[in-house]
Amino acid sequence: MLVAVGGKQGKHQDGWTVESSLEELGQLVATAGGEVVGRVIQHLSHPSPTSYLGKGKLQELQARQGEVGYNTVIFDDELSPRQQSNLEELLKVKVLDRTALILDIFAQRARTREAELQVKLAQLVYLLPRLAGQWSHLERLGGGIGTRGPGEAQIETDRRLIRDRIARLRRELEIVRRQRALYRTKRQETGVPVVAMVGYTNAGKSTLFNALTRAEVFVENKLFATLDPTTRQLKLPGGKKALLTDTVGFIRKLPHTVVAAFRATLEELEEAHLLLNVVDITHPSAPQQNQTVEKTLEELGLAGKPRLLVLNKLDLLVGPRDLEGWAKEDTVLISATQGWGLDRLLELIAQKLQPQPSVHFL
Repeated sequence: MLVAVGGKQGKHQDGWTVESSLEELGQLVATAGGEVVGRVIQHLSHPSPTSYLGKGKLQELQARQGEVGYNTVIFDDELSPRQQSNLEELLKVKVLDRTALILDIFAQRARTREAELQVKLAQLVYLLPRLAGQWSHLERLGGGIGTRGPGEAQIETDRRLIRDRIARLRRELEIVRRQRALYRTKRQETGVPVVAMVGYTNAGKSTLFNALTRAEVFVENKLFATLDPTTRQLKLPGGKKALLTDTVGFIRKLPHTVVAAFRATLEELEEAHLLLNVVDITHPSAPQQNQTVEKTLEELGLAGKPRLLVLNKLDLLVGPRDLEGWAKEDTVLISATQGWGLDRLLELIAQKLQPQPSVHFL
C-alpha cells in the first residue's frame, strides 16, 4: 500500500493542477500493481533540497503510517538522491518517485529484446547516482584517515560494474539503431508512405491501430499497455497502400532517461510522412494531455511534421461541450472501438500524403 505525495504551487504552467497530476500518479500506481491508500499535498514555493517536504508535512506523513499502514511513499516529482535517502531514513519505508514508477511499469511491459535493452539502460542510468544510499549501512563501518570502509569500496565496485553495463547496453542499442536506420533507408528508396501514431498514453492508439490494420496488437485499459513499435500495411481509398506504425505513448514528466533510452524507437517518428495525434476526447485533462504531446514532439524536433488530430472515443461523449475548443483544421472525430469515422480518417490520410513528392503508394 502506498501514499502519494505532490507539491502544490498553484496551477502548473502546462495547465495541470496538483490534484489532476496525483490522480494520474494513482493510475500509474494501479498499472504497476499497487494501491494508493492516501494522499499528501505540500503547499510550497520550492521543495526542500534535503527532504522535499517541510517538517510539518513530514510529521503528517509519519502519522499516516499508523493510520493506514503504508509501506511505500511515492512522490509525483523526481527526487534527488539526497532527498530520497533522507526520506527513507526519516520515514523508515521505501520511497520512490514518478520516474522510478514509470521505469518499473516499462520493465513489466517490455516484451521484445529491444524494449528490454531500452528499459534496462534507463533503469541503470537512474540508479547510478543513487548507489550511495543503497550502501549507507556499510559506510558507517569505515572511517578515519588512511582507511577505506567496506561500504565505500562496494559503492565504487558497483559504480564501475553499472558503468560497464551501461556502455554495453548502449553499444547493443546502437546496433539496433543502425539496423532500423538501414530498414528506413530501404523504405525511403521505395517511397512507401509511412504514417505514425502518437499520443498520450491510454488514448486508444493500439485500439485504433487494430481497427485500421486488422492487427492483434495487445490492448488494455491501463497506462503504457504497449511499448514496442509495430508496423502494418494500411489500405487507403482508391486501392492505395501505406505503412502504419504504432509507437509508445507519451506522458507528462516523461523521464529524460526514458526519452534517451528510447531514441532508436522514437527515430521512427522522424521518418514518418504523417503523424496521427490521437487524443482521448473524454478525458478530463484532454487539453493538457494534448499540450504534453505537442511539447514532446517539439522537443524531439518534430513540431513541423504534417499531422492529423484524431479525437478518439466519440462513443463515450456525454454532450457537445466536450468538443469545445477542438474545432480545428485537420481534425477528425472517431470511435476506434465502434468504427465510427474511420472511413473519413482514411480519406484525410490519403489527402495529406498525396501532395508529398517523395511518396509512392504501394
